[in-house]
Amino acid sequence: MAYQALYRVWRPQTFIDVVGQEHVTKTLQNALLQQKISHAYLFSGPRGTGKTSAAKILAKAINCERSPVSEPCNECAACLGITNGTIPDVLEFDAASNSRVEEMRDVLDKVKFAPTSVNYKVYIIDEVHMLSISAFNALLKTLEEPPKHVIFILATTEPHKIPLTIISRCQRFDFRRITAGSIVNRMKLIVEETGIDCDDRALQMIARAAEGGMRDALSLLDQAISYSQDRVTVEDALTVTGSVSQGFLNKLALAFQEGDVASGLEALDELLFHGKDPTRFIEDLILFYRDMLLYKTAPNLEESLERVMLDDEFRQMAEITPTGQIYQLIDLLNKTQQEMRWTNHPRVFLEVAIVKLCQREGKQLDQAESPQLNQLLSRIEQLESELQHLKANGVAPAVQEAAQQPQKPAPRTSKKAFQPAVGKINEVLKQATKSDLNLIKTNWAEMRAGLLKSQAALLNDAEPIAASADAFIIKFKHDMICQMAMNRSDFLEAVIAAINKLTGKRFLVLGVPEDQWLPIREEFLNSQHGEDGENSGTTKEEEPHITEAKKLFGEEFVEIVD
Repeated sequence: MAYQALYRVWRPQTFIDVVGQEHVTKTLQNALLQQKISHAYLFSGPRGTGKTSAAKILAKAINCERSPVSEPCNECAACLGITNGTIPDVLEFDAASNSRVEEMRDVLDKVKFAPTSVNYKVYIIDEVHMLSISAFNALLKTLEEPPKHVIFILATTEPHKIPLTIISRCQRFDFRRITAGSIVNRMKLIVEETGIDCDDRALQMIARAAEGGMRDALSLLDQAISYSQDRVTVEDALTVTGSVSQGFLNKLALAFQEGDVASGLEALDELLFHGKDPTRFIEDLILFYRDMLLYKTAPNLEESLERVMLDDEFRQMAEITPTGQIYQLIDLLNKTQQEMRWTNHPRVFLEVAIVKLCQREGKQLDQAESPQLNQLLSRIEQLESELQHLKANGVAPAVQEAAQQPQKPAPRTSKKAFQPAVGKINEVLKQATKSDLNLIKTNWAEMRAGLLKSQAALLNDAEPIAASADAFIIKFKHDMICQMAMNRSDFLEAVIAAINKLTGKRFLVLGVPEDQWLPIREEFLNSQHGEDGENSGTTKEEEPHITEAKKLFGEEFVEIVD
């Protein structure tokens, strides 16, 4: 074929031609000049960002007859041979179509032989993540300790699929998505060199549709050139990329603003009639309102706009669209986009979304609330004027007393937000048994599962700590959560009913915060010891094992800890 695609003709031949990857090319150039070449490299990143091109340039620079150099000369026999693919010592291996271990072994069997035409054998393995596990294992040992004359360059778009044992033996370089501005500058250079007449706005449309890939951008440019007549226009770029024109988006945004459902649906029918993709359309619409939001909040960041051109029609539409409505529009469009991914009828969801956007309630709410808002603002101004008057003339003594009076009980109320029922808790502790507590703990998880989510959330950091035959105590980690739980009658009834259903008993529920539980328990134990002493006097009978310990070790060496 006489004609070659643009991305093949304009494939980078030097590091300076690799657009948007300066962090990679500068490192490789310094390594070439200092002759610190690694035995294995891993180039990872999105498609069309220059991984394979950088690998071939590195292979030429290593074997260039003028080395050490930072750029290949592309004039010597080695550089020309590697560019043309006539030097067998530089092998480009496609792992996607040669993923089996047998094919990998055929390649590795030739590694031990010295190069015949150049100084280094270079193996460029593209899409290396497609290799099988057996093929990776075959590559592993050779990759770790290859001969001095062999260099491996692995390229992949999915580095997470490569075993860590392979990655750890390589110098890794991550290629980034190329910015739209860099892609536009590269395409401008190409159209100027080839003499093609092209609109700058068309190049920007193509660059944004490429999503950071130079190869995709050049393929779209190639397609737009073939589609156009004498000049590549914005309409040509919109046609080949499947995007929607900004004039159409402005027209649809006006229908949303005016609540004109008929105009919105007619515009959608026209769009689909011309073969536009509904998924691509809703993405363009989301980016349109995203750019409008950025323009309204940060008008100086014009370079951050991804979809729109700042024409007069767009500026006028941005002025009449409130920021709150833009939030609503983006939220609804985002939900519609998610629903369209899982349906066979995306047009239906798109039509429903347009009707909702034209009949949204946010516009009516703004109009209804505006009188109330004005009334509230006027009232605030009136109170501010009265306050200034009081400050100027002094405050009456009655007002001062009224203002100072509620300040006295403030420390008492803020000291402890929740007061547990200590008397009831002590009664439960007196009658508490381990079997009753185990009964509650056994059914605790099942009881929580039967509650509403809002009720079960109150028990996230809570646990039963004591139980009697007719009541149990719940310990809460936070004082505020304990207060919320104990003040909600629906929560208490739900817990009592759930426990009753599981155990057949109706328990009383008591709550206590964690920081108050220990003092209450300690006070209860002290009171119980005092009562035992009063009831039994000084002749309290010791337990048998304590008496035996005193006999064995002596009473002065035995300490009794409760």
